Amino acid sequence: MAVNENAPALDIIDETFIAVPPSTIASAFADPRSWRLYWPDLVLEVYTDRGDQGLRWTVRGALVGTMEVWLEPVLDGTILHYFLRADLAGERPSPSRLRREADRRARAAKAIALNLKDVLEDGRAPGVAPAVHEGH
Repeated sequence: MAVNENAPALDIIDETFIAVPPSTIASAFADPRSWRLYWPDLVLEVYTDRGDQGLRWTVRGALVGTMEVWLEPVLDGTILHYFLRADLAGERPSPSRLRREADRRARAAKAIALNLKDVLEDGRAPGVAPAVHEGH
């Protein structure tokens, strides 16, 4: 199998269903100050604002690459898709270092999604209409 040397070292993908409308989740990412809470070691710059469909950023800081949050309406909620494609800044990591970093970033992405799920669903029982949150 050939290795694509142009491919990013990290290619993290995550999906989480959250039982609220896309606009509710979009509001959680709308304020750039929230980005520092979610990704404290990254400097993000929006290159595509897709409104209720999410954001795409360029990434600098500990990583260099791109990141995206895509919000897909499904049934009575939203699938929060997360993509991170990046290299570690200024280093050629060993395979073990790269595995640890990929695991750390994947766990952090899931923690962000599950925290948003917990906060935004606000104890919603299955089959109950989602509450409308204004400005998270």
